[in-house]
Amino acid sequence: MSIFDLFIKLKKSPENQALDLSWLHADMHSHLIPGIDDGAQSIEESLVLIERLASYGLKKLIITPHIMSEFFKNTPETILPGLKKLQTAVADTGIPIELEAAAEYYLDEIFFEKVEKNEPLLSFGANKLVLVETGFMSKPHILLETFFRMEMSGYQPVFAHPERYMYLHQESSTLEALADRNIPFQLNLLSLTGYYSKAVKKFAEKIVDRGLVKLAGTDCHNEKYLDALERLPQEKYYEKLQALDLWNQQL
Repeated sequence: MSIFDLFIKLKKSPENQALDLSWLHADMHSHLIPGIDDGAQSIEESLVLIERLASYGLKKLIITPHIMSEFFKNTPETILPGLKKLQTAVADTGIPIELEAAAEYYLDEIFFEKVEKNEPLLSFGANKLVLVETGFMSKPHILLETFFRMEMSGYQPVFAHPERYMYLHQESSTLEALADRNIPFQLNLLSLTGYYSKAVKKFAEKIVDRGLVKLAGTDCHNEKYLDALERLPQEKYYEKLQALDLWNQQL
């Protein structure tokens, strides 16, 4: 093998493959509006993250700040003005990417009451998708009831990063109930790298294999997330995920 052939082989190897997310088109889970949750804390930090995300080939970012009754008491009145300022900063900087905002709702009794009262929720996409998360260890007893009531109110619940919920690892009946109800799963891309744990990676691969994943997102909070994300092309499920008919491409 010549030195030139060796160079070409190394260049094409997964270890040297640059992260390309152009096939995804839109990232629909991130925390980039500065200072309102545990994500970016300044406009400067937000711009650094957004520029890196654009460099991966993404064309749109749907930013989803946490709404949690006890920690991040965000509302449209805190999220939408923050989005407007960020859109202006991105336009002034010339980063070629579109920004929208929705939210990542924490499923608790207070959120259930919002749904029960038919209060408007921050959604995205033509089908009024709403991103919902839970605690990582214990299944909320109102999980399925909340999703049902959201559907009755005209929203499509999207289950945020289910691969990270230990109760799903332990309770196959809950996973099957969600699958039977056709609740779309949103996978964190980082889960496929083992960033959270080996168990989370294994479960992420399982739901990809079963075709339960309908959306994928970076869940980007800071540069540490993106540094780890750049290892994604080394994973065999990088190509498997691209073969799925993900909804991101229609957002």
